[in-house]
Amino acid sequence: MNSASGAAVVVGVDGSEPSLAAVRLAAAEAARRHRPLRVVHALIWPMLRSPITPATDGPPGGGLREQAERLVTAAVDEAEATAPQLAITGEIIDGEPTAVLLGEAPTADLMVLGDQGLGGLAALVVGSVTAQVAAHADCPVLVARGAPRADGPVVVGVDGSALSRRAVEFAVRAAALRGAEVVAAHAYRHPVSTGPGDMRPLVYDESELRADEERTVAEAVAGLAERYPQVPISRESVRGRAAKVLTDASRRAQLLVVGGRGRGELSGLLLGSVSRHVLHHSHCPVAVVRAPR
Repeated sequence: MNSASGAAVVVGVDGSEPSLAAVRLAAAEAARRHRPLRVVHALIWPMLRSPITPATDGPPGGGLREQAERLVTAAVDEAEATAPQLAITGEIIDGEPTAVLLGEAPTADLMVLGDQGLGGLAALVVGSVTAQVAAHADCPVLVARGAPRADGPVVVGVDGSALSRRAVEFAVRAAALRGAEVVAAHAYRHPVSTGPGDMRPLVYDESELRADEERTVAEAVAGLAERYPQVPISRESVRGRAAKVLTDASRRAQLLVVGGRGRGELSGLLLGSVSRHVLHHSHCPVAVVRAPR
């Protein structure tokens, strides 16, 4: 995350309704953070399945550029309606969407994307763009999911990794801006064998197992209550699969925060089943936080 005072919240747009939902989310987030908002559209016209043809006296793709200008203008108008006092700029950048968005990330405070798209940002979640941006962006990535709500906690997935700690810190800061509480959620399962030669005990103390898991959550939030005394922080250790635990928790949350990669139930988050499940099924926006390069 870029902490420079001028770093903007960047939102990728394509004119679809999910894209406009991302604009509204991004505008509200920029207003909370006292940051400017930058609206970006990646124009790579051969990839756009559009019947629009260029003007006869214009360059190839000229008609599509005019369409892009209209959709950026509409996105800026949407942002201004959401946060009237916000400083907002819009730009069309020629290039492949992933490359364009990653190029914006080093100077961004936050990147915001819709959960589905059209044209240059097609299939943001089910395709490769969101996965690649979230995996490689030099800033947190926020994906618009579910219906916006002003109540409910900020839920963060905890797994005991260093990156999980970064996700918790992001969640606590986000909660402070929202006047919300934080729920640090940790999923665990019974010890199982992971391969040949990895012998696990047939009998183990359930209370000791739970105590170990609760220590993992306690360590993840250690010291944050002192730094953010205005933010209530609660801890939950839930037996079950992380994908289901986090998705269920998102029903009552206004924001779900996960680390870009983890271990155990959150390992390989971006490329594995947990992230895909959360990004497809979360009932609230999802923020993906990764370690800096």
